[in-house]
Amino acid sequence: MEINAPALWINETFAEFDEAVTQSVHWLHTVGGEFFTPFFEGISVLGKGGIFLIILSLALMLYRPTRRFGTSMLIGIAIGFLITNLILKVQIARPRPYADPDSVFYKLWLTVNLHTESDKSFPSGHTTVAFASMTPVFILGGPRAKISALLFAILMGISRIYLVVHYPSDVIAGMLVGIFAGCVAVLIARQLPRKWYQWDLRKQQPVGKHEITEGSAE
Repeated sequence: MEINAPALWINETFAEFDEAVTQSVHWLHTVGGEFFTPFFEGISVLGKGGIFLIILSLALMLYRPTRRFGTSMLIGIAIGFLITNLILKVQIARPRPYADPDSVFYKLWLTVNLHTESDKSFPSGHTTVAFASMTPVFILGGPRAKISALLFAILMGISRIYLVVHYPSDVIAGMLVGIFAGCVAVLIARQLPRKWYQWDLRKQQPVGKHEITEGSAE
């Protein structure tokens, strides 16, 4: 299997870390059998192509009280997609963990329903989109929203390791890109005209000088 220089460096640098963390996460399969597999498959589906999270962000944008969340989420998803899918995945081109039939990852992959992906491995796109969309919720939301956002994003990363479609280092990289994208998105969203957050999209008219307060969506 031919690997380019950046991917080879990542493989060699994080070899022990990736194997140790993957084995630890796979312990859930060892103790739970097939119990955890459909759960993590379901979590993973929510990040497929970012479609669910894009729809969620658009839905939140329809209502004034949650428009700041939806706007920031959508911007974060766009930034994360640009960095991860259009730049890093293409330039690094790291093969998926299951691509090497002689590796321990391949043997673990055989036990969890043989999920495959069409693009490269580094960074994790699912993890990127989860953190890119949930970081604004964590920053702007109340206590319950913060906990829910963090839990969802972390579970997304774990699901990718559990299904052996990503190395743990892919997930860490996706998390960092996603947090960065989410933070930038919040800064951009705060610069948008106040009128955008006051506009009632359902009635298609502004509704006075109502101030949108951050932390209202829990």
